[in-house]
Amino acid sequence: MRADAQKNRSQILTVARDVVTEHGADASMRDIARRAGVGLATLLRHFPSREALFEALLCNHLDALTQKAAELETSTSADEALLTWFRALVTFAQSYRGVVAMMAAAHTNPDSALYASCAAVHSAGARLLVRAQDEGTARADMNGDDLFALITALGWAVDQPSFAPRADQLVHLITSAILSRTQESAA
Repeated sequence: MRADAQKNRSQILTVARDVVTEHGADASMRDIARRAGVGLATLLRHFPSREALFEALLCNHLDALTQKAAELETSTSADEALLTWFRALVTFAQSYRGVVAMMAAAHTNPDSALYASCAAVHSAGARLLVRAQDEGTARADMNGDDLFALITALGWAVDQPSFAPRADQLVHLITSAILSRTQESAA
């Protein structure tokens, strides 16, 4: 990539991160281009769709969540690993309003730019769940799809201004329903 094209791409991502933090996943592509000092056509050359832009923005975060799950699989008890990872994913969802809906839609759409990252996060969570189930600390009647759906529902709820202040309590309620052994520290 040419140096000027790389500079434009970096500038677009920096501005997009700020605009998305301010306005959520519905941030205007035109506004991002304008604030980045590039034309809409330039933005679309780098990121042909909103999902492609979000993939670039979120890739590091989603990769970090996948890596965190891998580290937790071997470093702590199964139930604590699942709880820690679950909380990290909710914190991530809170940092980008509206991203959970995009992830939920991309989760089953292989044509989505977000599909691979969402599939990796889904798989990581499913492995943590299975480990907790194998140790008898998580419900046996759920699977990775159920876990992803619960995370999506919780992500949507804490995205709403009226529920955001109750995020910790909602995480506690949902994880208590998933885990057989309720964690005192989760309260």
